[in-house]
Amino acid sequence: MKKKIGNLYLIPSSIGSQEIRKILPEYNILIMNQLDEFIVENERTTRRFLKSVGYTQSLDKLKLHILDKHTDFAEYPSFLNSVLEGKNVGLLSEAGVPCVADPGASIVKMAHQKNIKVIPLTGPSSIILSLMASGFNGQNFVFHGYLPIENYARAKKIKEIEKTIFREDQTQIFIETPYRNMKILNSLLENCSNKTLLCIACDITLDSEYIESKSIYKWKENAPEINKRPTVFLLYK
Repeated sequence: MKKKIGNLYLIPSSIGSQEIRKILPEYNILIMNQLDEFIVENERTTRRFLKSVGYTQSLDKLKLHILDKHTDFAEYPSFLNSVLEGKNVGLLSEAGVPCVADPGASIVKMAHQKNIKVIPLTGPSSIILSLMASGFNGQNFVFHGYLPIENYARAKKIKEIEKTIFREDQTQIFIETPYRNMKILNSLLENCSNKTLLCIACDITLDSEYIESKSIYKWKENAPEINKRPTVFLLYK
């Protein structure tokens, strides 16, 4: 008799400090309360998040696999051993949804290769929410992740993606480490055409949420202070 394989649940987290039940369905919390093994990026924030959603199992008995930039790729397959033995395991994002501007895609790829059922749960994605609120093309868009840090390379990349907007009628989306937000904003103002549209979306889902779309020309008149605020940048025509 073929042994039953468990499921891998992809579990979104909050984007910031807010009322969890405003952004996550009750079903997510129900699923989390059925699991005692998770693949996570940070143990401390995972325990804090689970506590905030009213996790009913013992936090002390959790089995957590750490998946971050320091994790040896050779360890990845072992994270799915319990699933192959019939147990359900959660892949829990540090913020937002798993595998989108977030580690975990390699684990999901392995799960598919091992015929493990992957179940994505509903939750907040700052990228998608920003696109929804931008007024830009939501049928043709690309997410670049992070732009180059070095000034010349970043300026060159900005000019390249700006050309793509007009050639492909495509919204261009990218993010930055919050403490470098003002550098990338200044780069956009310096290198983009005055008529190009820029949407700045900060603190998505928080009480301090700020989303505004206008031309580079208009942004030059009054650039916002977005230092250290989680931000998504979108360019369009």
